[in-house]
Amino acid sequence: MKGCRRGAPAVNRPMPGIGLSPFLFMMFLLAACSGEPDTGPGKVRWDRDQCERCAMAVSDPMYSAQVRVHVKDGRSRLYKFDDIGCAVIWLDQQPFVNDPRTEIWVNDYRTGEWIDARKAWYVPGKVTPMGYGLGATTEKEPGALDFEAAKRHIYEVEETFHVHRGDEHTHPAAETEEK
Repeated sequence: MKGCRRGAPAVNRPMPGIGLSPFLFMMFLLAACSGEPDTGPGKVRWDRDQCERCAMAVSDPMYSAQVRVHVKDGRSRLYKFDDIGCAVIWLDQQPFVNDPRTEIWVNDYRTGEWIDARKAWYVPGKVTPMGYGLGATTEKEPGALDFEAAKRHIYEVEETFHVHRGDEHTHPAAETEEK
């Protein structure tokens, strides 16, 4: 070829007919094939992801939760929580709370598998990251609560103990220690 030197580096030219450099084409391809799905629970980076409500690390794979909401462009956005209580209270404050496409996922406290929070049964008396005390499971156990009863329990804990309100109320354990 005229004007080419042997051993000269290759020139990064657009691919014929596409108009994109090979680098841009590969970036586009990778972006289209990677990322979170638009439905179902997503991957959690344990001890790295933060709870959307309280900013604590999402660290317990037996008691965490996720909420997936659908946004205007047809895609979805995933929010992660360290406890089902944080997810329920946060979601109730959002404009999409009643959108039937909104998904709520929670870990089964026995297996760590993701299950539909609205179909789960909630066993009280568990030690959970934020103290709401509910372990989710797919099978009804003695004393288990359905989702609506679990929500009422969460608000009772929130109002009784003021655990996450950010105001000047103290946790009952702190009051006991002071006496």
